[in-house]
Amino acid sequence: MRSRPRSEALFAEALRHLPGGVNSPVRAFRGVGGQPFFVESARGCHVRDVDGNELIDYVLTWGPAILGHAHPRVIAEVQAAAARGTSFGIPNPAEVELAALVKEWVPGIDKLRFCNSGTEACMSAIRLARGFTRRDRILKFDGCYHGHADSLLVNAGSGALTLGQPDSAGVPADLAKHTLVLPFNDPDALEALFAQQGHEIAAVILELVPANAGLYLPKPGYLDLLRRLTRQHGTVLIADEVMTGFRLGRSGAQGVFGLSPDLSTFGKVIGGGLPVGALGGRAEIMDYLAPLGPVYQAGTLSGNPIAMAAGLATLRELGSTDAFPALERSGARLEAGMLEIARRRGRPVQFQRIGSMFCAYFTEQPVWNLADAMKSDRAVFARFFHAMLDGGVYLAPSQFEAGFLSTAHADDDIDRTLEAADHAFQHLD
Repeated sequence: MRSRPRSEALFAEALRHLPGGVNSPVRAFRGVGGQPFFVESARGCHVRDVDGNELIDYVLTWGPAILGHAHPRVIAEVQAAAARGTSFGIPNPAEVELAALVKEWVPGIDKLRFCNSGTEACMSAIRLARGFTRRDRILKFDGCYHGHADSLLVNAGSGALTLGQPDSAGVPADLAKHTLVLPFNDPDALEALFAQQGHEIAAVILELVPANAGLYLPKPGYLDLLRRLTRQHGTVLIADEVMTGFRLGRSGAQGVFGLSPDLSTFGKVIGGGLPVGALGGRAEIMDYLAPLGPVYQAGTLSGNPIAMAAGLATLRELGSTDAFPALERSGARLEAGMLEIARRRGRPVQFQRIGSMFCAYFTEQPVWNLADAMKSDRAVFARFFHAMLDGGVYLAPSQFEAGFLSTAHADDDIDRTLEAADHAFQHLD
């Protein structure tokens, strides 16, 4: 095990000042045991901790660093923007440029509103859909995470059509009751719910590729059914592309699967590593937002010039290179290597991947929804995580998070990762 005395001392100090010693729960390593390390710097696909250990990073600040850390083009644009002023609270040209670029890449988006996080984008999209339809109920799916807004911190009850119960203290039951939850990839449950309550549902929000319970894909025809039912009942379909937007391709997951949602939410990549969120969609819905319409949404730092500069630099770099084919090649190389190691070591693993996103479940059964994901052996994953960490590879410290690749991951990094995985597989029992 690598020595990390400075990280240990910092975590002990952090516990005195921060709840749980962290500013976001998954960083606390509660899902895998042990203590988090502290990062001193990052460049490309590598992070260096305060004790001088270098790691190949597959968390990539939870997805935004698609070009790798500290990409020269992004850093240069951020520095130039900062020199002009860090925040104005007044419109700036970069807001218009980034909005136009997002519209160019994602068909069906007529107008866009920037905010500061994926949580804020999803929260605002829900409010907008409710205001537009004048309905209260929303539908989400088990295992899909859309941020920590009150209406969205709800899990399923005992039955597929049961009204939701709060998944966090502090969420009023009277609010949670308006959130319906279904299992993902269950067309029968979807049709039954819409037959009973479709006229009451303001919006359906989903990750087209759920990536907050690990990673699993929609079954063929499932998204088409969802689109047909929402149109039939006048329900706003919201595609949460915070994780997948501009990572799975220029048009995100909706481009991959040929879906045309009414609204889309974005974050991660369009911030280039800085805090950015956005919601966009059909003009008739977007124009319900203030100052044109009755749905209020605002933010002092929305459209922040430094964040806009980082997003523009990231998308322009992606658009001017063969980034997406390169990411697919790296993903395929990692997937093939991991499956071969698992086969050779006799360890049942479901290695789920789409483009530059992936997850390994330690189970013999295919994973199509949260119930399937929960069958993964989390104790084995925890041992695998720590073995990989000792081998110089940083994966998300939870079975139920996706991994990410960047354009900075070279063949040598993939090969070193597979060597660490082969060694880790030998020490799982």
